Amino acid sequence: ETGGVYRETLSKDLLDDLKLVSRSEALFNIHFPKDQKKLAKAQFRLKLEELFFIQLQLIAKKLLRKKKIKGLPFEHVGEHFNTFYRDFLPFELTGAQQKVIKEIRADLGSNAQMNRLLQGDVGSGKTIVALMSMLLAMDNGYQSCLMAPTEILANQHYNSLKEVLGDMKVNMALLTGSVRKSDRKGIHEALEDGSLHILVGTHAVLEHKVRFKNLGLAIIDEQHRFGVAQRSKLWKKNDIPPHILVMTATPIPRTLAMSLYGDLDISVIDELPPGRKPVKTVHRYDSNRLKVFRFLKDEIKKGRQVYVVYPLIQESQALDYKDLMDGYESISREFPLPDYRISIVHGQMKSEDKDYEMSRFVKGETQIMVATTVIEVGVNVPNATVMIIESAERFGLSQLHQLRGRVGRGGEQSYCILLTGQKLSADARTRIETMTSTQDGFEIAEVDLKLRGPGDLMGTQQSGLLNLKIADIVRDNEILKTARFYALRILQEDPDLVLEKNAPIRQTYAELLRHKNIWNYIS
Repeated sequence: ETGGVYRETLSKDLLDDLKLVSRSEALFNIHFPKDQKKLAKAQFRLKLEELFFIQLQLIAKKLLRKKKIKGLPFEHVGEHFNTFYRDFLPFELTGAQQKVIKEIRADLGSNAQMNRLLQGDVGSGKTIVALMSMLLAMDNGYQSCLMAPTEILANQHYNSLKEVLGDMKVNMALLTGSVRKSDRKGIHEALEDGSLHILVGTHAVLEHKVRFKNLGLAIIDEQHRFGVAQRSKLWKKNDIPPHILVMTATPIPRTLAMSLYGDLDISVIDELPPGRKPVKTVHRYDSNRLKVFRFLKDEIKKGRQVYVVYPLIQESQALDYKDLMDGYESISREFPLPDYRISIVHGQMKSEDKDYEMSRFVKGETQIMVATTVIEVGVNVPNATVMIIESAERFGLSQLHQLRGRVGRGGEQSYCILLTGQKLSADARTRIETMTSTQDGFEIAEVDLKLRGPGDLMGTQQSGLLNLKIADIVRDNEILKTARFYALRILQEDPDLVLEKNAPIRQTYAELLRHKNIWNYIS
């Protein structure tokens, strides 16, 4: 009746504990169910198994790393960390920042290599946490590097660190593609003789020529833009791998984080620094455009600056480009020279022209920045208080949230205005309503995950982690938690899976590792 018997892959304890049907019964009933109840039991059993082996793999990797990979012990908190904390910290740390620094200090002081993911919304103060971690490295005689995905971001990190460090004796350099050959030589030498303490840069940091005397800590900003292969290049810059801190402003829902980064420890900064006012977010239809323009004029009168962002999507590029240009023209008519000056940035411009326009806006020489989504990452203009998003219905939620994060960086009340056409799809309406009702990046990420499914989030396909055959990490969130709980419990009791009762798990797991690809096997 079962149509052939399949070898059991889970332990008897697990089957009993969760009242699971056998593997044979599940495989038979998933194809030829007698009734709804049998089908449900079969689905539960197969989903649990699939998620269990993923979690087992992630947790085993994490435990193995903690045991095997010796980390550099940073034994003391010294004068750089303390001096900075006492004399240079620009404002009180929030509770969340303190908690995260504690977690990092504990990692750095243990004998294992740190691998921590630091999540925090735009503006939550991750840079200060990164800096304090780098000062700890310095106190223990090690160098650090901070790597960002774009030159603009690397420059920004470098400048804001310089500003915060004031006249502290910390030797820091910036290395990006546009640093002159002649200047590079000096940087290379200072890295090798150890006189350079902190290197901030882009991918340029990974080049073979870049050698450290003793790299102790590598911090990677916006990790999903760097592949694992690139991360491993950083590891090889030292005999003992450096501690790794990965930072992201893209909030990843807990559910997904457990699967994507199950092998990293996760820290979250979930409160904004004092003095930050939440950005007021409103939805307006195109027909209100003139009113919106009047509001802009009032803000500019107060000396503020404004972003106007247009969607640019590969598929409809020519049309989008035309919209952008039409928009630019109508704004130029409404906001004429000499009273108003406008910058424009879009993908078809040469990068030096983009940088020129950006820098005019940053310096306050122009009041309005008309742009396509290229500005979404990390441009810091504290004086910009209004973000207008044209055709907001065409943006994804996380994109809207990232764009909104460009304003509200100074002490003034800021605004985000979502402009849309009259007709909105149900999903678009949900996205707009979510934006106007909450500022919480994690809440937004959860809604986004439900709307889009896990496949689209941050290019997770490439990780091969999410082409699940039967489970779905959004809908089967509870099963995922259960699977993770049991995987952890089993590995804590029996890290090498040598106990007789875990033989079926050990055998299946060994086959998975042999196939290198868990998925071929599970299907």
